[in-house]
Amino acid sequence: MARNYRTPGRGGGEIDLVLRERDGTLVFVEVRRRASASFGGAAASVGAVKQRRIVFAARHFLLRLPQQPPCRFDVVTVQTGEIEWLRAAFDAS
Repeated sequence: MARNYRTPGRGGGEIDLVLRERDGTLVFVEVRRRASASFGGAAASVGAVKQRRIVFAARHFLLRLPQQPPCRFDVVTVQTGEIEWLRAAFDAS
């Protein structure tokens, strides 16, 4: 549905990918790439501040829709040549 969706203004958020599953669920995807597992690797780089910014951008995106569908936040990590898709990596609370 969208790629590199950004909220207007400074201090907002960005979502790398917004996808819709066949069941209608909107999936907000953060893609993180790291060369090594140092400091916790790619998945650990999606901390609380980054999650809040993604949730903020997702709420902004949802304002454009007539109805709010079920949503999920996933993280895709790319590290040392391996790709891992973490479904429901965090929630909006």
